[in-house]
Amino acid sequence: MKEKTRYTDEPMEFGRLRPDLLPPPHRLVFKEDSVKVTISLSSKSVRFFKTEADKRGVQYQRMIRRLLDAYVEAFEPGSPSQEANRVEQARGAYRTTGKKRRG
Repeated sequence: MKEKTRYTDEPMEFGRLRPDLLPPPHRLVFKEDSVKVTISLSSKSVRFFKTEADKRGVQYQRMIRRLLDAYVEAFEPGSPSQEANRVEQARGAYRTTGKKRRG
């Protein structure tokens, strides 16, 4: 038989206090200016987003909006995520002169 755990009235030791654990209130506000648009999407895409949204209990339009926002954030000039993920490529490798080569 295991020994019984004995509890005492000693003060508990807490770990280091992290003041930055929670974001400040202004970062908790998710409402941004939005513009209503009409867009035609493939039925395959809509079906995918609706299925994934149902699994997570969110609106599929919100998932699409967040995907577009993440894309903009990644490719917006000067954004930290763009600078971190930037891949240098030789510019000449993908350019064409407009003339067709005959060989």
